Amino acid sequence: MKKNIRAIRGMNDYLPEETACWQRVEKILKNVLDSYGYSEIRLPIIEQTPLFQRAIGAVTDVVEKEMYTFTDRNGDNLSLRPEGTAGCVRAGIEHGLLYNQEKRLWYMGPMFRYERPQKGRYRQFHQIGAEVFGQRGPDVDAELIFLTARWWRALGIQKDVALELNSIGAMEARARYREAMIIFLRQHEDRLDEDCRRRMHTNPMRVLDTKNPDIQALLNDAPVLVNYCDNDSQAHFSRLCELLNLAGIPYTINPRLVRGLDYYNKTVFEWVTTRLGSQGTVCGGGRYDGLVEQLGGRATPAVGCAMGIERLILLVQTVNPDIAAETRADVYLVAEGEGLQSEVLRLAEQLRDTQPSLRLMTNYGGGSFKKQFGRADKHGARIALVLGEREAAAGQVVVKDLATGSQEIRAQNDVDTYLRSIFSSGKGYRESLHR
Repeated sequence: MKKNIRAIRGMNDYLPEETACWQRVEKILKNVLDSYGYSEIRLPIIEQTPLFQRAIGAVTDVVEKEMYTFTDRNGDNLSLRPEGTAGCVRAGIEHGLLYNQEKRLWYMGPMFRYERPQKGRYRQFHQIGAEVFGQRGPDVDAELIFLTARWWRALGIQKDVALELNSIGAMEARARYREAMIIFLRQHEDRLDEDCRRRMHTNPMRVLDTKNPDIQALLNDAPVLVNYCDNDSQAHFSRLCELLNLAGIPYTINPRLVRGLDYYNKTVFEWVTTRLGSQGTVCGGGRYDGLVEQLGGRATPAVGCAMGIERLILLVQTVNPDIAAETRADVYLVAEGEGLQSEVLRLAEQLRDTQPSLRLMTNYGGGSFKKQFGRADKHGARIALVLGEREAAAGQVVVKDLATGSQEIRAQNDVDTYLRSIFSSGKGYRESLHR
């Protein structure tokens, strides 16, 4: 017997009972983005490798150890995208979207990083990202944070995430801080682990991200980044904090927050949680005012954020374990008797024409009343429509409320109005996670 072919480790299938939850969460995320005036951009999964080397940084963990890179038949060096910002900037430059314009863009889709798979952290994962181009002020940084805070409220997880902020200054300030960190780390090189010794010379700011508790204790005496920030960055950060205070959004200033990619400057932020163990970061972002020019475009200020959807789904399900996961129906059509399938199909299509948002399922394959109502219950239907020979001849249908057990006979031409009253305001479409 041939061995079954299985999915690649860390690249997962998502089955219908899981994707129902994904679709609900994604719809909420998209609705909030739309309410803030963001437009969707769809980007290739594969890009030229130099794009990520120039944008993310050649000595970052992502480029050095995690990218899926290969040479194609033309000899071009290509990579599966490990994140979305670089591709979004490339597209903006290529299609003339950015210079002297304000653009609010969002994207969603799979990303790829080769690392040890663990819960909420996979080799193929999905991200949603939002990017704003053409605005320098802290008010845009604040609005992006307001947007993310609105996500959490819409998803019912606002009490389970906390905002951390920092300013990493302009590139020149970071260069000064880099030299100060190298001097400090050299003085304590014998206490560093292998990973931190490597980062000390390539990207010393990333040492601040270490999970080693001994080195974290050592870093208590390290130079503080904010002391090296330029005046413009400090004023920008102060105003951002004022705007968050005025909006009533609580935050913590974390002087060790630097983010893992080289293109950031000034504002960086993360939304973190304690509900997912070591996978604490839910959403992160910040300013990257130099990236457009770095990738060949004209100087354009920018700010953005991105979020792993797998980790978000995990948090939503942790906070609300009763969230329905299976595909559910609003209405289930039951047929009583032989030869009624064409009448059932006609009625079903009539209702879909008048109420396209209604989730309506039709029983196929016959079966007893008991079996058909069992299927309706399995699919979570609120209403069963029962069509028998007598009802079909009279142009009627039995409407049964499966929640209360009550039933009545209605004209088929009238059942649309009845269902509209039951499922008004989107009740049948189940858009909210709180229903």
